[in-house]
Amino acid sequence: MKKITLALVALLAVIGSVSAQKYGHLNYGNLLNAMPAVKDADKQLEDFQKALVTKGEEMSTKLKDGYLAFLKDQQSGNFSPAKLQERQAQLEAEQTAIQSYEEAVRKQISDKREALLKPILDRVNKAIEDTAKEKGFAMVFDTSSFNAILFAKDSEDLFPVIKAKLGIQ
Repeated sequence: MKKITLALVALLAVIGSVSAQKYGHLNYGNLLNAMPAVKDADKQLEDFQKALVTKGEEMSTKLKDGYLAFLKDQQSGNFSPAKLQERQAQLEAEQTAIQSYEEAVRKQISDKREALLKPILDRVNKAIEDTAKEKGFAMVFDTSSFNAILFAKDSEDLFPVIKAKLGIQ
């Protein structure tokens, strides 16, 4: 009987401690959108991307012009088959170079995005973690995902607290 009573007391203590935990929620996407640093990073990334795309467009225009000249020369019959074959190989090499450039651009943009956003995301995550610890939250949920939380009882929105901690007006 004594063991059953102790087990019941222990069970009630566990249930009581579980129900006493605090949960918070935060819309991570809205927080990032409110940060001037994210807007600055987006602008830098956009400028970087435009410069790379402009060079790619120039390469494509040169290839297109070369291809049209090749077709014209081919139809005129003024060039030997060997010369036409040489020009065709040159155009194929240019096309391969453009494809390689496009792949390199995708990687460069991805690397630049990561380099620009990583320090910002680290700072935001640290602010969330620090706030959760300061306020005694067991968990903080991200509400930016659709249907991430269907029901939340006693949940506190941390958006204004984290925003203030990050110095966002």
